[in-house]
Amino acid sequence: MNQIMERPIRVLVAKVGLDGHDRGAKVIATALRDAGMEVIYTGLRQTPEMVVNAALQEDVDAIGVSILSGAHMTVFPKIIALMKEKGMDDVLLTGGGIIPDDDVQQLQGLGVGKLFPPGTSTVDIAGYITNWVKEHRSF
Repeated sequence: MNQIMERPIRVLVAKVGLDGHDRGAKVIATALRDAGMEVIYTGLRQTPEMVVNAALQEDVDAIGVSILSGAHMTVFPKIIALMKEKGMDDVLLTGGGIIPDDDVQQLQGLGVGKLFPPGTSTVDIAGYITNWVKEHRSF
């Protein structure tokens, strides 16, 4: 499906919990903006509820969560549950950080999209989001 998008892809970039390292999230936010996306960065210390509510208010196509604190097995399941509860089945939940392969597989089994380790090319991340949105969202 090679449709022309009538508006930029909207992505919410979030840092959840007490993890105070936001350099990676800011790099991703800038790279996605440079790729032509509209990016909303929530800043530090967000709760899953705050992230999902902001995503609803901003009518985003994707949520990207940056997590380095080790709380990924709590944060991602909570966000995906809230998204399902609010009918956000056509919104991508993706993210990145230091997440063991076994945990990645479990999270993807719950409906979380691709998770990117540190050092992943920002071009690859932007391409993944763009392709997912073209395939799953109608503009």
